[in-house]
Amino acid sequence: MITILNRTKQFMRDNDLTYKKEYIRPMMTQEHVYIFRFGKHKLNNRVIIRYSHTWTGRLKINEIDVRLHHQHHPRIFKTERDLIIYLTNHLEKKRQQIVDGPKNEASKDN
Repeated sequence: MITILNRTKQFMRDNDLTYKKEYIRPMMTQEHVYIFRFGKHKLNNRVIIRYSHTWTGRLKINEIDVRLHHQHHPRIFKTERDLIIYLTNHLEKKRQQIVDGPKNEASKDN
């Protein structure tokens, strides 16, 4: 079992997001692919991690793609820290929309 993205897993647990991990073995390339499917109710968001091994055997993350529900283009990150910052900001925006949603609809009716 590889221990990759431990802070991301902890972030998902802290925010009550369920996730499922998958590993895809490479056939023709040297990059390995690790997929997280996650979401609040459905697993319709995903984080795709492309990584390789250095000559010393360490894991080297080459690219982290985030594809959230209803997004056409992935968001690409180099580090796990950037990914967590993006997900934190995105969750804050979603929570703010939920809080502001009923107030905006009530003001439109008047």
